[in-house]
Amino acid sequence: MSGQTGGPRLAFEDLKAGEQRSFGPRVLTRDEIVAFGRDWDPQPFHIDEAAAVRSPFGGLIASGWQTAALCMRLVVDGMLADSTSMGSPGLDELKWLKPVRPGDALSVEVTLLEVTPSRSKPDRGSVKVSYRCTNQTGEAVMTMVARILFLRRAPAAP
Repeated sequence: MSGQTGGPRLAFEDLKAGEQRSFGPRVLTRDEIVAFGRDWDPQPFHIDEAAAVRSPFGGLIASGWQTAALCMRLVVDGMLADSTSMGSPGLDELKWLKPVRPGDALSVEVTLLEVTPSRSKPDRGSVKVSYRCTNQTGEAVMTMVARILFLRRAPAAP
């Protein structure tokens, strides 16, 4: 698992159901929230502090999509960048539970729910992953369940 042979250090056979990994924290700034909002989700409570104060949120909040992207970045940096990850075929669920505000420090914990070898492609497998993104007080701000495809170091024997 050390990557001493020059290949990725994390492959399908290294992953076990029930395993948990944690990444972060990463502080989200006001400027990052506004810039993301302007580019990708220009609703008033993401880009205009005065309008955000008058909104049901009572102040500026990050787009849920920015929260998801930030949590994903933490997982990529902490686990997927040096792995055999082939990406994800999609999400089973995504929930935004609490607004993310400027200065919030986000962390993410992933739990491997299922680790399943492919029946049709012996060089890979599928991992069902639960993501729980929290703020600095430990409150969950987002949860997500997705699948990630990983290559094996060597194909399984027939």
